[in-house]
Amino acid sequence: MLDWLQYRTELLGRIGEIGKLNPDTVKGYQILTDAGQKTGHLDAKTRELISLAVAVTTRCDGCITVHVGEALKHGATREEIAEALGVAVAMNAGAALVFSARAMDAVSAHSAG
Repeated sequence: MLDWLQYRTELLGRIGEIGKLNPDTVKGYQILTDAGQKTGHLDAKTRELISLAVAVTTRCDGCITVHVGEALKHGATREEIAEALGVAVAMNAGAALVFSARAMDAVSAHSAG
């Protein structure tokens, strides 16, 4: 397994390097990140649990380590994190099922002609 804390430190350093080379990209990302926080409809813990579930479904190790740390910082419990991950698993399996149906539709379309 990864040394998640060391990986996070190294990752944030590399992102800092990208920010120096291409500041508008990092600024644009930060604007997107900050936009959801401005509405105040979801608390920080809930946003981090959602972010973590999305990180798992998109297979982003960097996102996982950042959002685990933030979720814990905002008071998420191991049980809440596990439940959010359960939702990610269900959605990812559901997505695979939906896209399998799409693939079978493509098979039908290609076979008809």
